[in-house]
Amino acid sequence: MEVARSDSGIHIYQQKYAMDLLNDFGYLDCKPLSTLFDYSQKLSKESSTILMDNTTYRHLISRLLYLTNTRPDISYVVGCLSQFLDCATTSHLQAAFCVLRYLKGRPATGLFFSFASNIHLTKFVDADWDTYADTRHSVFGYCFMLGNSLVSWKSKKQTTVAKSSAEVEYRSLAVATCEASWLFFLMDFIGLSLQKAITLFCDNESAIHIANNLIFHERTKYIEVDCYIVRKKHLSGLIHLMLVRFKYQLVDFLTKALPPGSFLTNVSKLGLLNLYNSSLRESVT
Repeated sequence: MEVARSDSGIHIYQQKYAMDLLNDFGYLDCKPLSTLFDYSQKLSKESSTILMDNTTYRHLISRLLYLTNTRPDISYVVGCLSQFLDCATTSHLQAAFCVLRYLKGRPATGLFFSFASNIHLTKFVDADWDTYADTRHSVFGYCFMLGNSLVSWKSKKQTTVAKSSAEVEYRSLAVATCEASWLFFLMDFIGLSLQKAITLFCDNESAIHIANNLIFHERTKYIEVDCYIVRKKHLSGLIHLMLVRFKYQLVDFLTKALPPGSFLTNVSKLGLLNLYNSSLRESVT
């Protein structure tokens, strides 16, 4: 990892690693892409012809996984492609190469921690129901912002098959609430006590209603433990649930493939910085 410091903040990125990756796979002179891969296509085990030798595919995915340490913008697609390590097809390999073409256009993008950030945690949580055609599992994602700086994120396939979009959203709330508790403990341990509740934005009204409803209904029995986790933290004042409109949901890119316009808009609002396309580059030391 590389660290650049300026009067505005600290930038953590992996430009050299990204350029070495492009060079090793022969994509150093490729034409850049504005998005990761075809957002209208859902990959599956039967996408196309099975690769006779998937060594290249495995090697590429393993190296891309390391790059996600500072690149949340590729977390969803790399997580999706890693589901096919044992049954990779030519379509999966082409999708992985599209990630390289995306990286070519912004190799120095990384996390930016602003000196002007306030000590207030905000989190966005979202889920995409029935994402994987092969298993019918869903994907959830969340991100935590400390002021204007991204400090924690995740994009992951859920371990169980959800029966409804409300269920998958609520299970995502439970995971994000546990992360909120851990971050609260961490900040308190280092002497940065939060002054107010962590604001949690969710775009599913049913999930928020379940968290605020003291009565369990028949349709929520099977997620009762998750209900208790979220409700307990909500009533204790650790988190404050708020509804956010779909178009303002910042973590869509962690749960599904988006068209270029929506994808770049989401990523730009997370405080990620492309060092060599920024006005900060002249003051970096």
